[in-house]
Amino acid sequence: MSAQVSARTSAHTFVRGAAKLIADDAEALTVAAALADEFRAEASRRDAERSLPREELDRLSDSGLLAVTVPAEHGGADVRQETLAEIFRLLASADASLAQIPQSHFVYVNVIRRQGTPEQRTFFFGEVLAGRRFGNAQSEAGTKHVQDIRTRLEPAPDGSYVLTGVKHYSTGALFADWIPVLARAEDDNLHVAYVPRDAEGLTVVDDWDGMGQRTTASGTVRLDAVPVPADRVLPHHLTFQGPQLHGAVAQLLHAAIDAGIAAGALAEAAEFVRTKSRPWFESGAETAAEDPLLIQRFGELAIQVRATEALLGAAARAADTARADLTEATAAEASIAVAVAKAHAASTAVEVSGALFEVSGTRSTLNSLNLHRHWRDARTHTLHDPARWKIQHIGRYVLNGTPPPRHGLL
Repeated sequence: MSAQVSARTSAHTFVRGAAKLIADDAEALTVAAALADEFRAEASRRDAERSLPREELDRLSDSGLLAVTVPAEHGGADVRQETLAEIFRLLASADASLAQIPQSHFVYVNVIRRQGTPEQRTFFFGEVLAGRRFGNAQSEAGTKHVQDIRTRLEPAPDGSYVLTGVKHYSTGALFADWIPVLARAEDDNLHVAYVPRDAEGLTVVDDWDGMGQRTTASGTVRLDAVPVPADRVLPHHLTFQGPQLHGAVAQLLHAAIDAGIAAGALAEAAEFVRTKSRPWFESGAETAAEDPLLIQRFGELAIQVRATEALLGAAARAADTARADLTEATAAEASIAVAVAKAHAASTAVEVSGALFEVSGTRSTLNSLNLHRHWRDARTHTLHDPARWKIQHIGRYVLNGTPPPRHGLL
């Protein structure tokens, strides 16, 4: 399925209701759990039909969850990273595609918190509190590697800028009110330009054709001499010149999505075995749920899932500790803790979603049941960045005390 969405569809004509203001961490978790239950009901159908979750995203915006990291001095709940990770885990356990869409939103809210001027913070945090969504336009295809960014931010005579380039894997852009674009300026440093979706010269193309995360609409963004006012540009390169949590928080949310996929797959496998599977004739059991070998396997899978959730919580608490006292040491500890959680979560998500078929039997492979969506989502999402490199950085840190690099992916 491919369809072009004109950027001149106004990003400022809002028909959604006014966003609720969430007060604290406890309320954020309550709202997230309720929305996860709501989104779970139609998740399989949306995936099977590739029905994009526009109404669900509006519910997410209106709920106030997208504003929970806005600093308290700007009117937000400013929740802990542990709470944010649990929000993503809950949503991903219901619908991994839907949970993936706002990941970049929170990453680019964090960029404003770190690098925005007081005026930029006031404006953009106000937008977020009103329920506006950020997408992303950062990755590019056909370049030498993921950090080879060729989109250009050229100065205009009046002090503004002009953006030109093509972005791929632009999760959230199709549903966004603002699209943060990663680009290089004249000095080759990285900047983020926050562009309204109705900007002249900006086109979002719904051409995502992945086997998993089918409803994220992670397609292409084309930038053809897009005008950008100077006060909509932030110096992203400065983020990495000192201790930072940009990469740790971004990766924490990815780890939470993997943990949610694993939990969702395990829960659906258990329900299937309890209600639909037949016992193997040699077991002597009356039901599949009483088969001792299935019981053993479920125990093993549960240990994996719980270990991932424990590591996720530990990583989130390390990020909270570092945010309260950001130093080279605390930032390194947080990055390593997140890398541990992400590597474990990626493995667990793929293993558990694959084991769903092992424990459920032949019937579970029917396309009409769409149980394979968990494995497809896990296999697709865990390709965002290789766990093998995280393990390298963990090993160097433990063995030689080498701090992890500051490149935004750790």
